[in-house]
Amino acid sequence: MLSLPDFPWDGLVPYRERAARHPDGVVDLSVGSPVDPTPQVAVDALVAGSNSPSYPLTAGQPKLQGAMRRWWERRRNTGPLESSQVLPTVGSKEIVGLLPTLLGLGPQDTVVIPSIAYPTYAVGAAVVGATVVAEDDPQKWPEGAALVWINSPSNPTGAVLNGPYLREAVKRARHIGAVLASDECYAELGWDGERVPSLLDQDVTRGQISGLIALYSLSKQSNLAGYRAGLVAGDQALIQSILLARKHLGLIMPAPIQAAVAAVLGDEEHVTHQRSVYSARRAVVFEALVSAGFQIDDSEAGLYAWATRGEDCWATVGWFADRGVLVTPGVFYGAAGARHVRVALTASDEACADLAKRLTPAD
Repeated sequence: MLSLPDFPWDGLVPYRERAARHPDGVVDLSVGSPVDPTPQVAVDALVAGSNSPSYPLTAGQPKLQGAMRRWWERRRNTGPLESSQVLPTVGSKEIVGLLPTLLGLGPQDTVVIPSIAYPTYAVGAAVVGATVVAEDDPQKWPEGAALVWINSPSNPTGAVLNGPYLREAVKRARHIGAVLASDECYAELGWDGERVPSLLDQDVTRGQISGLIALYSLSKQSNLAGYRAGLVAGDQALIQSILLARKHLGLIMPAPIQAAVAAVLGDEEHVTHQRSVYSARRAVVFEALVSAGFQIDDSEAGLYAWATRGEDCWATVGWFADRGVLVTPGVFYGAAGARHVRVALTASDEACADLAKRLTPAD
């Protein structure tokens, strides 16, 4: 039987109950699940592809393969890619959690994760019994590490890794012989002109992507969280090894979803619109937090405010709950986050306005 940590969000149940006692109900800014409509281009393609009696290709149908290649080349500046260098996944969390397994890692291996990190990186290592090291400085990544995770924009902090950092990370990962995996799921959501470079950007790799893979999700930019639509690109040998394992395990994106993903990847209008929606909500939430005495750190990209008022994060979670608001304690992402909370922007315009009313300067 696997020995895994408790699911962290279960610890929020008492605070949700506390927040629910507010006379106007709960404003839930914890999980960060999209609330806006799925774009019509996805719905139309899903319906058109719904008659799917045959097994789909694990590697993606040819139309999807082409759409993935073109998207990575166009939006992430990878340079030319082959179809054998891209892969659809059942959401990005699936590949985050299973990558150590798919790479054949075990108890003898070490997996490096960021010091403040999405919990599933560590869970994926725990599934195979690997040792986890939390370290941000590439020069301190241990010799012999098998897999290194980086995350930009960060969940939860919204911090962005720049080109010089990425080049240093590539150099160090190759020196120690590690696969370098970059989780870039919020990359289209840079704010105030912030550009979020990819690990696979030509300016980083100089065209050499051996040992590198990058992940992306359509949950955020396209409100497809319910479709479970993720993308992976990178080193051909790594992608093909992951593909082989996925074929054996039956990890296949359903054909109607593949049709929807192909359509979405070719349409940038809905992404521009959704970015503008989140930008407006971000302005409301950030102003409310600052007015209530919070400091917002990093948060230059992504869908969260990484906020603190210099106290234990659970005390802050309780403060919000007393105002009918649910946020996530930073300690869920590691000890380094123990004095911050993560505040999601994935709430309706009305909910964000309600938040601003509840967090008055007089509090």
